[in-house]
Amino acid sequence: MTDTRQATLIYNPHAGFDDWQHNVDATAGYWQEHGWEVTLRQTEYPAHATILAAAAVRAGHQLVLAAGGDGTLHEVANGLLGSQTVLVPLPAGTTNCLTRDLGLPTPDGGDPHWLLDASERLLAGTVQQMDVGECSNGRSFMLWAAVGIDSRIVERVEPRSRLLKRFGMAGYVAKATMPFLFYRGAHMRISVDNETIEGDFLNVTVCNTRLYAGGLFNLSPHSVLDDGKLEVWILPGRYSPRMMLHSAQIVAGRHYDRNDILCFSGRHVIVESEPAQPYHLDGELNRSTPITCTLQERFLRILAPQGVPEDLFQEVGVALYDMVEPAVASAA
Repeated sequence: MTDTRQATLIYNPHAGFDDWQHNVDATAGYWQEHGWEVTLRQTEYPAHATILAAAAVRAGHQLVLAAGGDGTLHEVANGLLGSQTVLVPLPAGTTNCLTRDLGLPTPDGGDPHWLLDASERLLAGTVQQMDVGECSNGRSFMLWAAVGIDSRIVERVEPRSRLLKRFGMAGYVAKATMPFLFYRGAHMRISVDNETIEGDFLNVTVCNTRLYAGGLFNLSPHSVLDDGKLEVWILPGRYSPRMMLHSAQIVAGRHYDRNDILCFSGRHVIVESEPAQPYHLDGELNRSTPITCTLQERFLRILAPQGVPEDLFQEVGVALYDMVEPAVASAA
């Protein structure tokens, strides 16, 4: 056992649309008041959060608090995979799909103290073990890997200015309109375990969580974060009017009933395309197909807040303060 509970708080000063960084010290102080010695670390360049998180593991810190959006959580998670250190997600981005899935308050909810409110619920939460998708480029995703119109939109839209982020989802949609309208689907070959489908597709999304596209789509409403499988959603077509139809059905929650929207479940996914397409992992752009994704079962420890949806995890978690052993670095 260790007498001192050690945590690193990694925050991305460019995340979100508001001047929330003044709350970082107060958030660190809140955790310190509850028995955690907190080291603050600010990200300074892309993928820096992965380096900082891996350093926290080597230092034996039991927690890494990550304040930012889904991209920041993606980077931090990639520094923690396979270790005993627990990811603590603090919502401070524009969309925050993962923390919305967990039921945490968001920056756009009108509460200026949302980070403290989130911290209170997290402190009363449980440590869970979450599946991740490991990809052939050496990175892993917590939420999704996507090829097609969505990755093209990420390519054109990101990075967004702080001014555009102030408009939230409306700003994102406005900037995404042109690439959405002019995208042309690609011929793809998708393999999910022992099943293969080939044709012209607008988008392929390998899902590990529920919300998608900034929370606009509840794409996989029945996803479970520790069930040992990925859901693969395939949207056939070549042109934007077909994509508009698909999108309307997903927003309405009717995509499970449509024969022209395909869904597979599995542990091993390969996406090939002609021509080659960029893809994104948790909103972080990568180049380019083919891409292979393999499920790594319960490979990330994450702190789920009090009040998390009961069906989001199938295993019973461990109360945070029962988890007192120091972190041990991954053998990898």
